[in-house]
Amino acid sequence: MSKVLLIAHRELSSFFTTWMGYIIAAAALFINGLLFNSFAIGDAPEYSAVILGRFFYFSSGVAMVVGVFLAMRLLAEEKQSGTITLFYTSPITERQVVYGKYISALAFFLFLQALTLYMPALIFVHGKVSIGHMAAGYLGTTLIGASVLAICLLASVLANNQLVAAVLGAFMTVTILVLWMLASVVEPPFRELFSYLALHNSHFDPFRKGIVHIKDVVYYLSVIIFALECSVRALEARRWQG
Repeated sequence: MSKVLLIAHRELSSFFTTWMGYIIAAAALFINGLLFNSFAIGDAPEYSAVILGRFFYFSSGVAMVVGVFLAMRLLAEEKQSGTITLFYTSPITERQVVYGKYISALAFFLFLQALTLYMPALIFVHGKVSIGHMAAGYLGTTLIGASVLAICLLASVLANNQLVAAVLGAFMTVTILVLWMLASVVEPPFRELFSYLALHNSHFDPFRKGIVHIKDVVYYLSVIIFALECSVRALEARRWQG
């Protein structure tokens, strides 16, 4: 566990010592604020719960994009610069590398989530908003962002450079994301299967409304664990291939 935390600390520090982390943070906050003012609040008076639901809906989209950009560099950058050899020749397992890298990206993602708290706080000040609704919304946004981080970490393991990792990660995310559209044009039992596998639609909607279903939490945790374990296996295969 100490090695995982050591890798996580090293990687997290790099987010604050390079321009990439600041650019991602600034872009995410700017887009979140723009969407909040343009679409969540709008011009017509609305119930606070409706505005908060819209905020989490748009925030989830930003969270997925942020997940792609945070994860694309985690392993692909090491391979691109040649420093991946240090991991291969050190007494560190592939699982420790993958989970250490993932924890660092997740920690930075949670930091960005905390910076957006002022937006729902504005709704809280000027209207009546349930703390439970806010907690459920942030839980859902965190879970969907964490899922995309895990998926795109797998892409970073498979790709040889950051650009390819970003494209592959975005492709994998969008594929899982639009399964709900495919579900509407196929017959059962594939309709139920594709609807369940879709990353956003039915699983995220309850969170933005302030409702937490255990089955949705289990779904996102399953996606995270599955993607991380696939990353471990892929990294192990690359080490054996040399």
